[in-house]
Amino acid sequence: MKELDERSHPFRDSHQDVAAAQTTPDTAQTRAPAYRLAFTDTEFLLREELRPVRLQLELLKPQMIMDARGIRSTVVMFGGARIPSPERRDGARTPVLAALSHYYDEARRFARLMTERSLKSYGAEDVICTGGGPGVMEAGNLGAHEAGGASIGLSIVLPHEQAPNSYVTPDLCFNFHYFAIRKMHFLMRAKAVTVFPGGFGTMDEMFEALTLIQTGRMTRVPFILFGPEFWHKVIDWQALAEAGTIGPEDLELISFVESADEAVEIIDNWIPPCP
Repeated sequence: MKELDERSHPFRDSHQDVAAAQTTPDTAQTRAPAYRLAFTDTEFLLREELRPVRLQLELLKPQMIMDARGIRSTVVMFGGARIPSPERRDGARTPVLAALSHYYDEARRFARLMTERSLKSYGAEDVICTGGGPGVMEAGNLGAHEAGGASIGLSIVLPHEQAPNSYVTPDLCFNFHYFAIRKMHFLMRAKAVTVFPGGFGTMDEMFEALTLIQTGRMTRVPFILFGPEFWHKVIDWQALAEAGTIGPEDLELISFVESADEAVEIIDNWIPPCP
């Protein structure tokens, strides 16, 4: 965002008026809520009628910050918050989660490989983007950090307290109120989408992205699911096609891999579809 002295218009700017408003005489009138500048009035901004404005703000803030950083494309990593790192697998709540811990390492390695490429564009392309939380998300941000590059974390306010993982680049760590706007930011710059084993949140993100691609509302990109055994067990993809609820060609939107190297190879060999 522009510094104050770079503004091209001749009008007095909002920062000046905010500072001036803080020095006004203390009277019954200036203490009244009605007198507050609308854009500094939190009670006003949180009113039900202001929801459209809050939606717009959540869309604009990350967009402007990423534009200012020159980020042109991202590599999205969806995946379960509960999947432990291999060294913590003994504390997993189920044996299945413990067995899935090796995908933490694959996510970490994949993010490191993609970030090494990102550095060649000075962080403009192939920037790792996760949900900013623990599990697979932490692995993605950790891999980017180990490669010496930046990564994005799109956190969301949840009923239980949860801080972003410590590997997200601090000035690319965003917090959302609206799931819908958060999911838009996941996909607006997506050059590839990877999905690791996960639960409701992971599946919500996965199916919304697949629906956008299937319906032509989003350009087709590499869509890579890590863990074929997991995904074929929890979702009967072939049954959907056989039932006719999706077309056989829709199955071609998805690639299944076991390793980071396989995922990188798919991205390397990707041929964008003709418009």
